[in-house]
Amino acid sequence: MALKITDDCINCDVCEPACPNTAIFQGPDIYEIDPARCTECVGHFDEPQCRVVCPVDCIPLDLLHVESREQLLDKYRRLTASADTPAR
Repeated sequence: MALKITDDCINCDVCEPACPNTAIFQGPDIYEIDPARCTECVGHFDEPQCRVVCPVDCIPLDLLHVESREQLLDKYRRLTASADTPAR
């Protein structure tokens, strides 16, 4: 499943650059995570990097976007497929 950022976010700016899928962006008030791009770092790392760097532990699982590890891996493959295709 994807992750989400709660209202406890202090806008410290460390999660956005840590995300290998560019799923994290600055929302109107706090950072947000695009569930269509979040793979919980499956395919990149053993654990979600945003959670590793977050100083306030405000990034829980998003129960509205439940996905299995295999679904997250499939999403990772789709997201990275275009990066693997050489430009013409």
